[in-house]
Amino acid sequence: MSKVTTVIDKMFNNDPFSKWLGIERIEEKAGAVVLQLTVREEMLNGFGIAHGGITYSLADSALAFSANGHGIQSVSIETSISHTKPVKAGNILKTQVVEESLTSKIGIYSITILNQNNEKVALFKGTVYRNGKEWKV
Repeated sequence: MSKVTTVIDKMFNNDPFSKWLGIERIEEKAGAVVLQLTVREEMLNGFGIAHGGITYSLADSALAFSANGHGIQSVSIETSISHTKPVKAGNILKTQVVEESLTSKIGIYSITILNQNNEKVALFKGTVYRNGKEWKV
């Protein structure tokens, strides 16, 4: 098992919210993981579309797993999201992560959320602080 997978296992196994979301880990490499989830009825808001927090949370988990996959503890310090297309129950969402910049202290990531038709439904940007502590795995 790779160190990336070992770190993500440790994080995911202690992350009840990501589990509640139904996140599936599709591909794991340092700096760019692929996560997927299926939108459920209880994830919808009063407009009958997915609550913005669902795509945000999926992207936030992708940010955490991608950044920490390098083996250095990293926490988000700034994030933002733009919702570009409505998401409905039954939609399958997948992350596409690009590590834009990585230094010893800061990582900057762009995360696109795609639906099952490969349409962009959200654009997320996240910055993490890397505290220099290695993951003990």
